[in-house]
Amino acid sequence: MRQKIVAGNWKMNNDLQESLKLFTEVQNMVADEVNNDATVIIASPFISIYSLDQLKTGSAVDGKIKLAAQNCAWEESGAFTGEISAKMIRSAGADYVILGHSERRQYFKESNQMLAKKVDIALSNELIPIFCIGETLEERETNTHFEVIKNQLKEGLFHLIKTVLKTVVIAYEPVWAIGTGLTATPQQAQEIHSFIRSIIAEGYDEETAEEVSILYGGSCNPKNAHDLFSQPDIDGGLIGGASLKSRDFTDIIKAYNA
Repeated sequence: MRQKIVAGNWKMNNDLQESLKLFTEVQNMVADEVNNDATVIIASPFISIYSLDQLKTGSAVDGKIKLAAQNCAWEESGAFTGEISAKMIRSAGADYVILGHSERRQYFKESNQMLAKKVDIALSNELIPIFCIGETLEERETNTHFEVIKNQLKEGLFHLIKTVLKTVVIAYEPVWAIGTGLTATPQQAQEIHSFIRSIIAEGYDEETAEEVSILYGGSCNPKNAHDLFSQPDIDGGLIGGASLKSRDFTDIIKAYNA
């Protein structure tokens, strides 16, 4: 059975003290209210990862809540001022790393080829990539979104052998729905998630396609989470703005019980 995941991407929000407060609230709510098998992932800013790991270690939800970084460098180490290596991230306590988020692709011009290198670096340091793909509004309106998504998948991930690919988490994020309040309908999201599985099956096999967890990212909130998560090919969400509010984020996690 595919892993159910609800991941919160805090982006460039929350200083250390704010991160500790929010994480404590989420941790307590998850312990008290959540009764499902979804894995919860928190992707905080780099500076908070170690402190959050110390906070959750030995807690009631230590095995249920995992930590992620929001990016990693494409090289192991060296003269890359300001970059954070996968080894550093792993040593701080993270198990996952978000790669290829649309904001990284847009603002920092990250290519599929660079992201393929980051995937390899992450995996070699025992980090599980949450690999983001998705189309812009223009690409959807010109009906090129299927080709865009196919290229992102093939160029970013298809160099992996299938046993490794199965460990990667894919996040479909329609760029036009990130931070805009717009959301793909459950049917639109399901269509793309099903398409992603078909491309994996085409490149590998049906078994591999059925084992990869695929998350939806794009203005997921407590009101629409249940309908999105009920779709057969949607295995959870990569949550942005709603993850900054402990009540909203916990209610999204609980959507698997609804």
